[in-house]
Formats: sequence, structure tokens, C-alpha cells
Amino acid sequence: MNFHDLPVHALSEGLKARRFSPVDVVDACLARIETLEPRLHAFVHVHGKEARLAAEAADKAIRSGHGIGPLHGIPIALKDLVEFKGHITTGGCAVWRDRISDYSATLAQKLVSAGMIVLGKTHTVEFAYGAWGTNQHMGTPWNPWDMKVQRTPGGSSAGSAVAVAARMAPCALGTDTGGSVRIPAAWCGLTGLKTTIGRISTHGVLPLSPTLDTPGPIARSVEDCAILLVAMQGPDPLDPLTLALPPADPFPTLRRGVKGLKLARMPQSERAMFDDEMLAAYDRSLTELSGLGAEIVDLPGGGPSFRENGDLVAKIISAEIYPIRADLVDDPSMALDEAVRARIAAGASISARQYRDVLALRERAKQDFAARIEGVDAVLTPSTMTAALPLSEIDQGTTPALSTRWVNFLDLCALSLPNGMTPGGLPTSLQIICRGGDEALALRIGWALENATDWQKHAPKL
Repeated sequence: MNFHDLPVHALSEGLKARRFSPVDVVDACLARIETLEPRLHAFVHVHGKEARLAAEAADKAIRSGHGIGPLHGIPIALKDLVEFKGHITTGGCAVWRDRISDYSATLAQKLVSAGMIVLGKTHTVEFAYGAWGTNQHMGTPWNPWDMKVQRTPGGSSAGSAVAVAARMAPCALGTDTGGSVRIPAAWCGLTGLKTTIGRISTHGVLPLSPTLDTPGPIARSVEDCAILLVAMQGPDPLDPLTLALPPADPFPTLRRGVKGLKLARMPQSERAMFDDEMLAAYDRSLTELSGLGAEIVDLPGGGPSFRENGDLVAKIISAEIYPIRADLVDDPSMALDEAVRARIAAGASISARQYRDVLALRERAKQDFAARIEGVDAVLTPSTMTAALPLSEIDQGTTPALSTRWVNFLDLCALSLPNGMTPGGLPTSLQIICRGGDEALALRIGWALENATDWQKHAPKL
């Protein structure tokens, strides 16, 4: 059995039924990592010895009738932004190659308490500030969908997406401040959930923008994301934002279908930013959802464009990250990614008044958009403007996050999932956007589309 090919929910069922053991699964992942990692460069560090010990302990517990839940014995990779006690956490910064965490992030503790086995830490754009997925000094993960031409893996959770797409891990943790879960998931043919602020604790996650940061899962199916959401969410006294958002259970409604739901297509004016391949897959998804019983409606007009709202995200991020990392950014002797240095340094020119005004504008925009989507269950867009691009073609002065950042600005949740392949064999992706706190509905819509198609079953040929 090719254990590395099984999604989380299938692994969970097999482990519970004792058809195979956690040792089998972890060994398969580590063997896959040993074979592919030298080329794909997804991991900063692999915790092989610890993972095998944890697998042996999980095997004994499950065999003795002491299984603790659906994730017991299942491997996961952590983005190298997440503090994990006793292990190196670099935040994608070469200056911090030897920085060891002295505590674990709340969400890492939750995953380990659920019985998950940490395979290692995955590469990220430096300080998570970038959506292309590149890293000048630590190295850029290789998108496995094209082994001849190195293409953008998506960022900033680049290594997490590459690890899952290449079947080195069944799932991974990412973070999303402007698209950093959804873009790598989209370009690597995976499913990624951008959660609502406060849904999952950010305590122990190196900050990019405390106002906008949201952790979320990257996996190979909608059901996998739902399982991981349940395990990671919940109140944390160390993150006050989590105290205002009660936990949500997506499973009672996950398989309820989309019949009767009103799903809004993006305005005609927004289509110009997407290329023809993305639009063809998007239009096909609208037809498929309509065939499943959803009512496809127009998103009411008015208000700023996706790009206009998204541009304000960059101001919030730069204004918040600059004071946090100024000591590094302002020191030219520090070996920082120059593209990231410029993005962070831009925060030095944003005044306190400008920052306050952007936050006030955000609150008004959230209210205006809520009124705009009254009676609509979800908004649908392509996740990315193009398929993954060759690294040689990208401009670090631009961003591929124009279709995602506005979601963070308006404090919504969103699910990205595969919805096709380009003629050149690269994945396309649909973004399902719901109101803040309504991850269950986004997952429900995604599950219906996923089970009406088979795009999530496609894998890169390695």
C-alpha cells in the first residue's frame, strides 16, 4: 500500500481499523522525503528520529485501545513560522538559522495533543512577507507540478504546500495574512483553508501582521481541512481574539450539498485580472455548482475593487511588521532577502495617523461589504490570476495576491480547492469566500464541488 498517497481522512480510517500502523505511515513519509527533498527543498529541518519514536508510541496506544481521536498517529509538517519547543524556528530568515524555540505555539500543542506526529519544519518566505514563495538566502521550494522548469510554489507557505503536493506529508500547517495558505495551495493543486481571525490561536506564531494573521491547514481534500480545523480551533487565553469566536463544527453540514444556496459570481469588471485559463476553469465550476442545485447570482456592484481593498492590506502589514523587525531591516550587514527587506522597510514611511486611518477605513469597508452580500451565501473567484509561473518571469515588485488579499482586509474566511488543469498540466483553483466565522459553509460548498469532480485526486508525476 502506498501510504503516502492517502489523504488524512483515509489514514484516520485505516489507523482506527488497524489495517496499518502509524509506523508504516511515518516511514513512508520519511522515505519519500529522503528521495525527493534534495530536489524539492520543502523542509528546513526533518525530525526523523523524533517522528519515528512518536509513531511507535502512537502505534502502541492505538493497539491497546487508547486512541485519542481521528488524528492520532497521522503526520503533519509545520511551517517554519511556528514555535516548536526544542527545535529550530527560523521564520525563513537565514540570520536565524540556529534560533531554537523555548516553547511551542498553542496550535502546535493542540496538534500534538491530538496525537499528530510532526515530520519537520517547512520553508517559508522570509518573515512570511511574500506570495510568490521565493526565499533569497534559505532557498525556494520547487513546485512539483513541473520538474523541468522551476515555477512559483506560492507563498508564503511554500514548503508546506510542496511537501503535501509531493506526498511527503499528508497535510501541513500554513498561515495566511494576504493569501499565504490559498496561493500555495492553488499553485500546488491542493486544498487550503483561510480561517477567520480568532478562529485559531496565533500565540507562538511569528507575527507578520497581528491584525491580519490567520493560521490554516493545507491538505489534499476538503474533509481533511475540516478535521484539522476542529483540532486547531478554540479559545486560548494567550490570544484574546480567540475568546470572541466560539468553536464551529463543520461536520453536521459538510455533506448537505449546495441546493438552494445563493453563490455570487465576481463582477465582470474583476475578470480582467485573470487569464483565460483561470477564467475557463472558474466558469466551469460555476456551471458545475449550478448543476448541483446552487443558484448562481451576480455580486451586487458598488464599493472598492478587489485590488483597491487588497492594496490597503500591504499598508497594514508593512506598518505592523516594521516596528517588529526594524533592528534587522535597518542593519545593512544582516543577510535579509532584499525583496522582503524593501517590503518591510516601506512601513517606516507610514505615519501613525495613516495607519489609524487605514484601520478605520477597514471597519467601514467590512460593514459596507456585509450589506453588499446580504442574502448571498458565498462569493466565488479564481484563487490566483494565473497558473504557477516560471521563477524567471516573476517581478518581486508585484504581487500575485490580488485575488486573495481583499478577503483578509474584510475579515472573511475562504477555501481554495482544485478545479481543473491547464492545457500545460498545471493546477487551477476556485476560491470560496464566506462571512467571517462561517468556515463550515465554505467547507460544505467545497465538499460538494470536490465530490462532483475528481481534481483533488490528481498528483504531480515524480
